[in-house]
Amino acid sequence: MTLRILVITLFFLAMLVSSKVTLQNPSFETPPTNLTTNATSQFMLLDSKINVIPGWSFKGTVWYVTSGGNISLPGNGHGLQLGPNGMINQTFKSYDSYDCVLTFTIAPSSAECANNYTAVNVSAPGVSKVFFYDESLGTEMWQTYAFSVGGNEIKRGFFGVEIQSVVTTTSRSNVTCWPIIDALLVKAIRTQTWYSGNPILNSGFEVGPAFMGNSSQGVLLEGGSNRQPSVPLQGWTILGTLKYIDSKHFAVPEGRGAIELISGSSSGIATNAYLYGQGQFTLDFIIGDANDSCVGDLTIFVQIKYMTWNFTMRSIGVGSSEKCSVTFKAEFSNDEPVPISFYGFNETRTSGNQVLCGPVIDGINLQYSSGIRSKKHIIFMVLIIVLSV
Repeated sequence: MTLRILVITLFFLAMLVSSKVTLQNPSFETPPTNLTTNATSQFMLLDSKINVIPGWSFKGTVWYVTSGGNISLPGNGHGLQLGPNGMINQTFKSYDSYDCVLTFTIAPSSAECANNYTAVNVSAPGVSKVFFYDESLGTEMWQTYAFSVGGNEIKRGFFGVEIQSVVTTTSRSNVTCWPIIDALLVKAIRTQTWYSGNPILNSGFEVGPAFMGNSSQGVLLEGGSNRQPSVPLQGWTILGTLKYIDSKHFAVPEGRGAIELISGSSSGIATNAYLYGQGQFTLDFIIGDANDSCVGDLTIFVQIKYMTWNFTMRSIGVGSSEKCSVTFKAEFSNDEPVPISFYGFNETRTSGNQVLCGPVIDGINLQYSSGIRSKKHIIFMVLIIVLSV
């Protein structure tokens, strides 16, 4: 009963620190204006002088796409294919003290373009990143990514998100692959807050990007050049490629969100805890499988400052999990950030379709003995602070 109350409380607090930002026509189900009434083509070329995409501006070569045949999209709806110099943009309102994270879907136009030959560049004020479709990361002919597009340094006002085509050509058939974009969401996340005395921020991964309502694929998160903790996974630096999974479609040990290490090479997460004093500490966490047929030995490495441990769980791919802990003695000076990371190196694939998979991590908690205090030690009084804002 105590655990259930804690999980419900953390879920409620996570809801307080995030909200969705309204995008216009996010899945392009409201068609462009002035389309040919008898048009039956799956790809309809748009003209910026004639056609208007409700909620969006565009330039370059852009097609309005209907799913079907070789084209698969969430909900079997519509999307936009970005051709040569193709770009779409939408401006929306930002809010003071919030960070914004974009969730979006990318799809290839053919099977030939399904392995790192389909890419888009996503940009916002001060940030830009290229994302590739990779057939080894999912079971659908589309994938969902998340990207931090705006921090609280923008303050209150309006800013735009731009998505542009990246020219890629297959090595075998010399086919140029143009990306298809669909299903966009923006989530506003309040700046960092610690809960329940745990010095690890977002320890249960309840604060993260928005999930697509009709998707069972999770949300892919990629590391970038910026190594500082930030959204899309609040408080954590992303190393390699991760999958953010939800309890509706995957086995999540606690709450509604967790992460799965999937990149096959080195991938993981890292954060800093601010501690001072000396004594005995215990780090508790949960390792599991996502109930996605990920079979084999799932191994993770845990590193706290200069100390390293490894843990292995034998998985049969049906959603099992194990609680793990490490106890260590240490002395920390005032204001010294203590690096904590969880990472994996082994490549594991699902038993049926050979999609990359890996260990699930959740429920991280750092405890300390009496007399030692974290500088971020904030009890549930934070609830009152949040409610008063």
